[in-house]
Amino acid sequence: MSVCNSEGMTNHHPSIAHPASYVAEILRKWRYRYQYRVELARMSDQDFHDVGASWSDYEYEANKPFWRA
Repeated sequence: MSVCNSEGMTNHHPSIAHPASYVAEILRKWRYRYQYRVELARMSDQDFHDVGASWSDYEYEANKPFWRA
């Protein structure tokens, strides 16, 4: 939906108006997930113990592909 105001038209659907922005946002999310999961995979048992968890608590998350939320 577009709204006309004193500043001109404002588009409320950025993914439709700016597909490059939408793609860039998806790529940022994927990179963040990848980095987060790599970090989880590198943590030691002691690291997990320090936060009161175990590797099995995070194994599922660490092993998901980057594109899966």
